[in-house]
Amino acid sequence: METKTFADLGLSPKVQAAITAAGYVTPTPIQAAAIPVAVTGRDVLGIAQTGTGKTASFVLPMITRLETGRARARMPRSLILAPTRELAAQVAQSFEKYGVNHKLSLALLIGGVSMDDQVKKLDRGVDVLIATPGRLLDHFGRGRVMLMGVEILVIDEADRMLDMGFIPDIEKICKLLPPRRQTLFFSATMPPEITRLVNQFLTNPERIEVAKPATTAKTITQRFVYCQNGEDWAKREVLRNMIRDGNVKNAIIFCNRKRDVAVLHKSLTKHGFNAGALHGDMDQTSRMDTLDKFRNGEIMLLAASDVAARGLDIPEVSHVFNFDLPWAADDYVHRIGRTGRAGHEGHSISLVSPDDLKFVKDIEKITSEPPVWLGEPPSEEDIAGAGKRRRGRGGRTHGQASGGGREKSAKPTRSSHEGHREQKPAAGGRQRPHAAPARDSEGHPAQSRAEQPSAATPRQAAPPRHEPAQQRRGRHTEQPTVDAWTDEPKAPRRAERAPEKRQAAPQEQARRAPSPPPPQKGGERLGFAENMPAFMRKPSRPMKVPGRG
Repeated sequence: METKTFADLGLSPKVQAAITAAGYVTPTPIQAAAIPVAVTGRDVLGIAQTGTGKTASFVLPMITRLETGRARARMPRSLILAPTRELAAQVAQSFEKYGVNHKLSLALLIGGVSMDDQVKKLDRGVDVLIATPGRLLDHFGRGRVMLMGVEILVIDEADRMLDMGFIPDIEKICKLLPPRRQTLFFSATMPPEITRLVNQFLTNPERIEVAKPATTAKTITQRFVYCQNGEDWAKREVLRNMIRDGNVKNAIIFCNRKRDVAVLHKSLTKHGFNAGALHGDMDQTSRMDTLDKFRNGEIMLLAASDVAARGLDIPEVSHVFNFDLPWAADDYVHRIGRTGRAGHEGHSISLVSPDDLKFVKDIEKITSEPPVWLGEPPSEEDIAGAGKRRRGRGGRTHGQASGGGREKSAKPTRSSHEGHREQKPAAGGRQRPHAAPARDSEGHPAQSRAEQPSAATPRQAAPPRHEPAQQRRGRHTEQPTVDAWTDEPKAPRRAERAPEKRQAAPQEQARRAPSPPPPQKGGERLGFAENMPAFMRKPSRPMKVPGRG
């Protein structure tokens, strides 16, 4: 049934007064469909593209249902799980805006904030607990929060939870909650893992789907710019020209890597632009401060990683630039969803390098719209070769960047005079390759080093000319000048110990020398009994010596 105003959705008078004070009159399609069901206490599965007002779809009915009742210490009445700190903080702001006429207590459990303040709020008791999965499990493990009193559970941006690896944490948290509860589940897409989660933890939910999953808003004008060079410095130059000439009021510029965000921010600032940065390595205070400045207009350009791609409600963002095309087509939908929100007109411009053309194909499949190019589009040859050539730093291919053929020649190879295999070093230290046993000219094994008389001398004499060549080479490699594994010169301490080893060689040789022949008596070899000590002999039984009568 079509609804015209928020008064038709079953919300309480206090909530309607807060909505009117905030300046909202007409609900969005997801709000009009989800709020009447959520107010009744039934489970809801909401599927809608980003920027359609999903946050108010669960905040408004939750405030209405929480008007009656009282919170107890360490036992929150409702729980909202969000994938990122920024999204959790944004949900908290929505509760403060729409709950202005209520006395609902709220706690925000996110990383980067002092845990002591969070514990104090939990000890007093809270009606609404907003948390990221990791921080919530941390508090639960320390015994600071108990979840058996949760009446309403909200899982926001469920597909983002899947991307960030939070699904095991979500399953663990859901098993700690009472089975009789209301669950509101919102996601932009429904991959198989999310479907399994819904079937496991929701009870006969009302499925509300107001738009095709992973589609872009019609208010966003999407354009692509082909950068033939493909190098970051060239793309930064193109970006600066487009910002100067494109009537940009404010913009979010997305990069795939945190380090690229820092480089882009430094470049924009150097060229006189009013820019800020937002990425995962920043502490929570700096991240929130940067977002507030961007919302208030103190910062014109925000270079960001995907940490800011989902769920953030920043009103009236005129442009979104994809400095790097995202690796996943779904992320493209969520990135450009930061503009064109709430019916406003928005613009999306993506810089495409030759290696990114394969991602354009994926985006075209998920949006069902052909790319519209600004300037000269890529040739058919460029499109056909997309993904077949990877570029490294300086425009070189991976083979050139890593050294190409030089890399192969630098590897240690087995030369013709080596007659052994290299063995890997043991875990406890480094082993040297074992030399193959040398053989004489007739093929018999040659004398070992311990049996060679020259091994005892500090300096070996030159081998005779008739000595086999293989044995001469083995003699020269007994004391290599470089390490066999690292190809580095031997340490000085090893050279100092070498004379000690050579001095100890005679004693070692004497120890390993064969024992002398047994003593003889009367020119005849005596048996074992004759060699026994006197105290071991039995006097009652004289020994019989061979040859004696």
